Amino acid sequence: MVASEFFGALTEREFRNLYFARAFSLFGDGIAPVALAIAILKTLHWSPSALGYVLGVRAGAVVAFLLIAGVVADRLPRRVILISSDLLRFSAQGATAALILTKQATLFELMILAFAYGLGDAFFRPTSTGIVPQTVTSERLQQAMAMIALTQSSFLVLGPVAAGALAVTVGPGWAIAIDSATFLVSAGFVARLSRLPRAPAGAGFLRELREGWAVFSGRTWLWVDGVFSALGSCAIFAPFLVLGPAVVLYGLHSTGGWAAIIAAFGGGSVVGGFLLLRARPTRPLVAAVPPLALLALPTGLLAAKAPVAVIAVGAFAGGLGLAVFNTLFETTVQRAVPPEALSRVASIDWMLSASLLPLGFAGAGWAAGYIGVRETLAGAAVWAVVSTAVVLLVPDVRNFRHEPAPTETTLEAEPA
Repeated sequence: MVASEFFGALTEREFRNLYFARAFSLFGDGIAPVALAIAILKTLHWSPSALGYVLGVRAGAVVAFLLIAGVVADRLPRRVILISSDLLRFSAQGATAALILTKQATLFELMILAFAYGLGDAFFRPTSTGIVPQTVTSERLQQAMAMIALTQSSFLVLGPVAAGALAVTVGPGWAIAIDSATFLVSAGFVARLSRLPRAPAGAGFLRELREGWAVFSGRTWLWVDGVFSALGSCAIFAPFLVLGPAVVLYGLHSTGGWAAIIAAFGGGSVVGGFLLLRARPTRPLVAAVPPLALLALPTGLLAAKAPVAVIAVGAFAGGLGLAVFNTLFETTVQRAVPPEALSRVASIDWMLSASLLPLGFAGAGWAAGYIGVRETLAGAAVWAVVSTAVVLLVPDVRNFRHEPAPTETTLEAEPA
């Protein structure tokens, strides 16, 4: 099998620059979750609730600005927006690293910097979704998306390993400093992109937002995913990321265990990414949704306080399921939505998907204190299975098939 069948998208100059920009940034992002958790819980000796507040503010900023970001990304040069986003996150993570390294951090300061990071992330997400089809030919689009997902998954393995090594040697603050530097490198690669075409300016912000909403709401499978993801983020990911480190650090008495679990999650994502490099299911949502039930394994095993190695196996399975879903769903969105509305539709989907995440982060510690850590994590596992089954009962999800994306400039809603 020739390499071009898997990595041919890298032969296209524009995508190659975008890919390396994303790769450096994603490596830092693989380090950050483990480093931040260890810094807050071990270096600063704060509670899991404090970690939840910092993560909640970051997610809240994303939710608050996503809709604005989606309209802006369809009106302004996407290259400029990506560079600005990278520089803002470079500054926010650099300041966070400095505060942790000097042990002068306060909760308020870390929340402010988390908000700044989230603001940059809010503009990055819909912009990066909209720019990929402009950098690669249509026949290589899914290959390009699978490569990005595969790279993200790979660095979810390497990043936590690096974070764990740094945490026990020079400290988690330096890991966050490395994350900061990766955004600067990313901005340099984005700057090498050509001046890509953009949609002509519309009649106004509110009208363009309404047009994007019409496209989004006219596709049942899209808004169903938004609701599904919102509830899943709150009920599954928030408890996993807030309570998981505390269970491993204090319940299982393992400093490096959380890094190993996150690395295993990334390892599963790598395998999922490889599976999607060539797969072309005609009913992509039917193929994408069921693997998400595997997310029940890491949360359920944490609830049972299983050995770290066993939890890591469950995390591997969960990462595989999430990678399969993300790649197939994002490719479906990019093929089924008119290109001139893509960033707006992506921003609406991202906003809805993340809308309950701040509540989940802020409430995970409270829920654990009220009903117990074990019960909260067990509830997350049950929800992962039940919600997946419910989504598959929706006819527009089961029956969706790939069709060519509309090429007209009109943004009127069409049924999926």
